[in-house]
Amino acid sequence: MFMASLGYSSHGVSSYLAGVAGNLFAFVLFVSPFPTFRRIIGNKSTEQFSGLPYIYSLLNCLIVLWYGLPWVTPGGVLLVATVNSVGAVFQLTYVIIFIIYSENSRKLKMSSFLIAVFSTLALVIYISLEFFNGSARRNFVGYLSIASLISMFASPLFIINLVIKTKSVEFMPFYLSLATFLMSISFFTYGMLLHDFFIYLPNGIGTILGIVQLILYMYYSSKSMDLSRLPLIASYR
Repeated sequence: MFMASLGYSSHGVSSYLAGVAGNLFAFVLFVSPFPTFRRIIGNKSTEQFSGLPYIYSLLNCLIVLWYGLPWVTPGGVLLVATVNSVGAVFQLTYVIIFIIYSENSRKLKMSSFLIAVFSTLALVIYISLEFFNGSARRNFVGYLSIASLISMFASPLFIINLVIKTKSVEFMPFYLSLATFLMSISFFTYGMLLHDFFIYLPNGIGTILGIVQLILYMYYSSKSMDLSRLPLIASYR
């Protein structure tokens, strides 16, 4: 009622709340890998964990951060820039930890990916400032942000493949999958309410992938529980 009295329609309030929820879940997504990296640091090994999701997330945060700055979007989009700047710091920290505790071959590979991320960002900034102006610049970076979001959401496919291959959810953290799903569906709702194709398309894909991860987690974690009970059941025979 208060927001409506300030001139917001119920539709505007709904889209605003969906956007705020998306930002909150994005922060949860940023901190959700803590248990994984606590394990990596404790074991001094990355084991079979994949560093690619953090590489893709870093690139996505940097490109969307650039989109939210005044040089691309007139007046800037403060909330977008703030959230993605925080996200970029988290993802960069995770990548550095991953590099430190990886074996030599993976260390070199991840370092190359990190250099490629910053090189790509530098190229995007140069091209957008040098060859585009006004709305054309915003559209150029906007389309790139869609591509980076889809890449970020596609990165769990590597983890999904590992889960199916090993029949174990050990290397697919539950809270990371849950946070991805909640963030995606929040921004998907936000984009649908705004009728913004550039928002709802990539987040719709992210929602579907999040659902797949959660289904796989429930299926294979229940399988693991059943197997763990076998010795106990056998002891009663």
